[in-house]
Amino acid sequence: MGLPVIGPVPAPGIHVMTFNIRRRSSRPGGPVADRWERRRALVAELLRTERPAVVGIQEAMPDQADAVGLALGETYRRLGRGREREGRGEGCPIFVDTARFDILAHRQEALSETPEVAGSRGWFAAAPRTAVVATLRDRVTGAVCEVINTHFDHVSPLARVRSAEQIRRMVIAGGRPAVVLGDLNAGAGSRPLRVLLGDGVLSDAWTRAAERRTPEWGTRPNYRRPRPDGRRIDWLLVGGGSRDGEGIEVDVAAINGEAVRGRWPSDHLPVQAVLRLPPPSRS
Repeated sequence: MGLPVIGPVPAPGIHVMTFNIRRRSSRPGGPVADRWERRRALVAELLRTERPAVVGIQEAMPDQADAVGLALGETYRRLGRGREREGRGEGCPIFVDTARFDILAHRQEALSETPEVAGSRGWFAAAPRTAVVATLRDRVTGAVCEVINTHFDHVSPLARVRSAEQIRRMVIAGGRPAVVLGDLNAGAGSRPLRVLLGDGVLSDAWTRAAERRTPEWGTRPNYRRPRPDGRRIDWLLVGGGSRDGEGIEVDVAAINGEAVRGRWPSDHLPVQAVLRLPPPSRS
């Protein structure tokens, strides 16, 4: 793969990534580029090269989540399970480098009218959708934040809007600096993004960044060379329980359009940022 787009980051910076790795498909006759057995090593190489301290993965079947954990190494802990009623199936886990963070709490909610019911579907969604929430403490600075990783429904517009409202409520209820990662299946200016960004509780890390290390690629080039005129549907948002990002600084943002050995690991591109959390309260 060559040089990383961001790579390992010294404290107090925190390298964060969101990455839809594309669900393993059993469909015969699909595109060769889509086959997981051809992509597994590419995903692993990308993750080992970039070394994010926190990464939210979408569309991970259990064996794919295992492969991500193996690539990242033994200091990383996986949070979250499959989206089906008994925790099976596709999920959107968070991987946390425990050499950098203490995990204070974590949970998984269904994106539905009954978030406590695993496997429940909401608002005409095509499949169960979830959010994984982790409360993390930086072992270097002592700062505490919440990380939310999610994947909105690709069929129901109502489900995407209601899911955005649910995520926004989570951020406000948490009352602390927050990072939202996810494939939202929604572009800039869409109703879900207006819900999430409309009043300053959350903001787009790309637009807040002091440095943008790549063009603003569309995030789903579908195994083709990325284009700057494509839509961003994968998002990395920062914020908290109050306005103006709760003091989270975004030093760098990137949309990783680099091929790995001439091929792309997924039909989506990783979105990455270097964040700095506000210092912990001394009160």
